[in-house]
Amino acid sequence: MIIFSYLLYYLIIIPISLLPFRVLYALSDFLFLFFYYLIGYRKKVILQNIRNSFPAKTSEEHREIAKKFYHHLMDLIVESLKIFTISQKQVRQRMICKNPEVVNKFFDQNKSVILAGGHYNNWELFAVAIDEIIKHQSIGIYLPLTNKFFDAKMRQTRSKFGLRMISTKIVKEVFDEEKNNLTATIFAIDQSPSKPDNCYWMKFLNQETGVLFGTEKYAVEYNYPVLFGRVCKPKRGHYILEFEVACEFPQQTAKGDITRKITEMLEADIVQQPEFWLWSHRRWKLKPPEAKSS
Repeated sequence: MIIFSYLLYYLIIIPISLLPFRVLYALSDFLFLFFYYLIGYRKKVILQNIRNSFPAKTSEEHREIAKKFYHHLMDLIVESLKIFTISQKQVRQRMICKNPEVVNKFFDQNKSVILAGGHYNNWELFAVAIDEIIKHQSIGIYLPLTNKFFDAKMRQTRSKFGLRMISTKIVKEVFDEEKNNLTATIFAIDQSPSKPDNCYWMKFLNQETGVLFGTEKYAVEYNYPVLFGRVCKPKRGHYILEFEVACEFPQQTAKGDITRKITEMLEADIVQQPEFWLWSHRRWKLKPPEAKSS
């Protein structure tokens, strides 16, 4: 297995990563034809997710969103491969932040923060860009891969420009260790929870949805302001990051307030440009506890 991983990385991934962007996007166009028309990668899941999320839209509109999503997904694949060899200059050109001062003011106030966002547009480029954008030490939470070789390569790639990567297994320990330092910890808020009783249930994209509660849990425990990171895609291969304060004083909120607020912020972005969200994952495989028991 290690030999196969080694060969895959050095003989396929790295050579593709070294290609210029114009060639990568030509490859993306080919991949779109292959995945959309020939094999229909997860097409049933994608269309069902879109239908359920936008019941008022027509079948033609559902198919159009799906088609645009496939185009974006293929771009995301080649851009993620590019991350392995991308330069810091290229990162600066392709992920531009409109308002870093929204985060940096908390650094100046000697406060750590939590950054919330979803799998919308290019989160891999965000990961390598974020530490230079803000004054805080950025920390990314990730689920370790079972393949040790690629786990090490992914951590190395995402952290090469300053982001500190930590496993989901040691989040609490790191919060305690870093409480005297100024950090910005990144939480992905749109992943599917593993257990129906361990999440916050709310309406999201017209469906009862279990939302991970970790962002709010740590925000309240440490009283760290929560900011939502909005990523827009003005043109192919270029992204604009904008921060918005979701909650400045978490310990003054009622349970669920923060989770609902940041999830609704993500939902608003998806509704505006649905093709840029990750429709291919089985986001609604978990059912509410009462529905499961009935």
